[in-house]
Amino acid sequence: MSFIQFQNVTKYYNRAVVPAVDHLNLEISKGEIITLLGPSGCGKTTTLRMLAGFEQPTAGEIRIGDEVVYDDRRSLPPEKRGIGMVFQDYALFPHLTIEKNVMFGLNKWKARDKKKRVQEVLELVGLGDFGQRLPSELSGGQQQRVALARALAPNPKVILMDEPFSNLDAGLREKMRFDVTNILRKANATAIIVTHDQKDAFTVSDRVVVMNEGVIQQIAAPKEIYRCPVNCFVAQFVGKTNLISGTLCPDLKHVETHFGRVCVPQQTNQESENVVVSIRPEGCRLAEYGRYAGIVEQATYSGEYQELHVRLQSDHTPNQPMVIYAPIEQDIEIGSAVTFNITPELVALVN
Repeated sequence: MSFIQFQNVTKYYNRAVVPAVDHLNLEISKGEIITLLGPSGCGKTTTLRMLAGFEQPTAGEIRIGDEVVYDDRRSLPPEKRGIGMVFQDYALFPHLTIEKNVMFGLNKWKARDKKKRVQEVLELVGLGDFGQRLPSELSGGQQQRVALARALAPNPKVILMDEPFSNLDAGLREKMRFDVTNILRKANATAIIVTHDQKDAFTVSDRVVVMNEGVIQQIAAPKEIYRCPVNCFVAQFVGKTNLISGTLCPDLKHVETHFGRVCVPQQTNQESENVVVSIRPEGCRLAEYGRYAGIVEQATYSGEYQELHVRLQSDHTPNQPMVIYAPIEQDIEIGSAVTFNITPELVALVN
């Protein structure tokens, strides 16, 4: 049963011709961690702010639990929605101790209960001994934990996090993805996270909501989003891919392309013969006697793999080179001929 519901929620900003969010329908279960993923201007932060009550929808209905927090008759103020917010810059008070920062949202609690609750959430985020420090005495990751502890302290119905990892360096960012996920799981929190970073979304989420131009493109578990994107936008946004036009074969299991026949992982019910397939670079495996052949035009060393741009042997020219990930230990020269196979599980038909 859904805990949060957006029903046909639309948002126009003043004098805008195109909506920032367009007829958004989304249901979130209690205890679920959802990520809104998309490029700048896609409507993800506007969606978050409408749920929090910081922005008013132009139309639609929003529910939290059994309560309507927005429709055409009423709009519940932010402080009555049971929302805990973690801002991108953490918004900690620099002159207050960590304990007092976390205590800030507990104004109506009794003094004894405040102290106990603050200690509970600081222990939860692994900062039980840091209560008397100032924010300036903590690292970026520790400050983020304080912001999360402050949001969790009043026992909110929902935790909202806006680009929570964007201010962290690469190493700390990776660690905080796991730490934040574990904290939210331990608290049994229902959480919505906004990010434009695919790795952030895939690491922390039960489901990912991919948005573009105010419209939801796909809602699915991270693995499904990556392996089975529904359209070209999703395929390209959640990682590199090769988009290849082709003709669907009568068996509905293969696509005839300009460089050969490609197998799709499962039979499709698509009616049109003209199709587009998404082939992930890591699904192209170099092999001594591979089925497909081409010439290496470019090789880029990334540390984890080599990214090859391979001009395929084809009757149709010109054509875009295929991007292939190759192991770093292989010596591959520009201009050399290579052959490869394609793993069907990393091929998908897209709209």
